[in-house]
Amino acid sequence: MTWIRALLAAGLSVIMPGAGHVLVRDWLRAAAFAGLFILASALFLPLEQLANTGPITNYEQAIEQATIMAEETDAMAQFLLSFIALFAAVDSTVRALGYPPRGADAAEGLTCPECGKEVDEDLEFCHWCTTRLEPAEDAETETTEV
Repeated sequence: MTWIRALLAAGLSVIMPGAGHVLVRDWLRAAAFAGLFILASALFLPLEQLANTGPITNYEQAIEQATIMAEETDAMAQFLLSFIALFAAVDSTVRALGYPPRGADAAEGLTCPECGKEVDEDLEFCHWCTTRLEPAEDAETETTEV
């Protein structure tokens, strides 16, 4: 299930940077990548020419706008937008695979054995990845019995 989630996060981030982070519930990174991509798009894409074509209502207008974007956007802008999307895809994939955003020693309380994030001690499951957690009392009695 983790690999499927990681691939889905990567695919969503390629389509729209930040969308894969939403799937992983990393809200701050989602806002950062989406904002960076939208800002770069506003700065480097030929929005004036696209505004003259009007809204997309059929297939021909979509092809016309895609052609304008391909012809009027320079190689450096295309590289920058592709780099942002690729970096967002790699980052969301790493996050979806469960690597914690901080060091393993940074968590002060109970951490999830699956995703490594800090969880509430009163819950029976991780609210980040929904992994079932063993109660602390059961784990202590098992170690004392052996």
